[in-house]
Amino acid sequence: MSVLPACRIIALTAGVAITVSSAQAWVVTNLHPVGPTVSEGYAAGGNQQTGMAMVGGERHASLWSASAGSWVDLHPTGARESVAFGATATYQVGFAVTDGFSRASLWTGTAASWTDLHPAAASRSWLYGASGTQQVGGATIGGVQRAGVWAGTSASFVDLSPAGASDSFAYATNGAQQVGYATFGGSDRAAMWSGSAASYVDLQPAGATVSVAAAASSTQQGGYAAIGGVFQAGLWSGSAASWTSLHPLGATISSVFGMSDAYEVGYARIGGVDRAGIWTGTAGSWDDLSGYLPTGFAASYALGVSDDGVNTYIAGYGFNLNTSRFEALLWTRPIPSPGAAGLLGMGFILAARRRRS
Repeated sequence: MSVLPACRIIALTAGVAITVSSAQAWVVTNLHPVGPTVSEGYAAGGNQQTGMAMVGGERHASLWSASAGSWVDLHPTGARESVAFGATATYQVGFAVTDGFSRASLWTGTAASWTDLHPAAASRSWLYGASGTQQVGGATIGGVQRAGVWAGTSASFVDLSPAGASDSFAYATNGAQQVGYATFGGSDRAAMWSGSAASYVDLQPAGATVSVAAAASSTQQGGYAAIGGVFQAGLWSGSAASWTSLHPLGATISSVFGMSDAYEVGYARIGGVDRAGIWTGTAGSWDDLSGYLPTGFAASYALGVSDDGVNTYIAGYGFNLNTSRFEALLWTRPIPSPGAAGLLGMGFILAARRRRS
């Protein structure tokens, strides 16, 4: 079972009461560009957002700068499909399908800037997160999906898959740490690394049957764990024992997808509806971002958070009942005081495993 938005397990239920925080309101911008039939925002870096837009029946890696009109189609020439899953303030990461296979990809703002980071030994590869000069994701090598970290070139790929794991993937990075999951005995377990397979740390909380680390700040990791049969958003501080549940009151499912040093973002299913939300380190801090959306939006998801020193940006998407499609969304709010800066941890995970080509 996946708790992530691409699964499209969505209850389009109207009329459910929504509580909006009394703090300064978030301003919502619809990023859906003219032309594409569907769009989704997956990450934020500085004042930029990345994701995908459906063009001519194909997913195209996409870049925005806080407005629909700023949309840049990053799709490389000759590619069959592409998606940008992660971002920093200066570059974008994801994959492009060429010659029938997914290839880890890096861009610097234009389609022409596309750089192929596909490792020589891999049959398929993907990038999902980035920070500084580091990129993370995974590659299929010898028939096994293996978590990896790159430093801007295909030759820089480092295999993070721990000994004994049947599958692994890295979804986010911040500084010297990488986070994701490793599969043992058929169960995904939240994982953390510091640059090598030998550095693997098992973050699975006590009592959890499944867990995934989807995001990272400078000191913490975010994601979800299934405990007592409930998929719960949560935080770690470098160890399994440090797990803290962020599961909001009344939610049936929740997950963290992205985080900065100030915030965690993701979603919770409340009243049968998936709702984008933001936390500040505790379950009680949950703020329902769907309450700021224009009338007509049902399910919504927040996947990445960043700032440019002036505003905080949350990238995501929602289902627009008026147009019957998913549309990329951006929540923006001025930074209330110094020190709120943070770096994106992209958290678009298990469902993305289904979406890889």
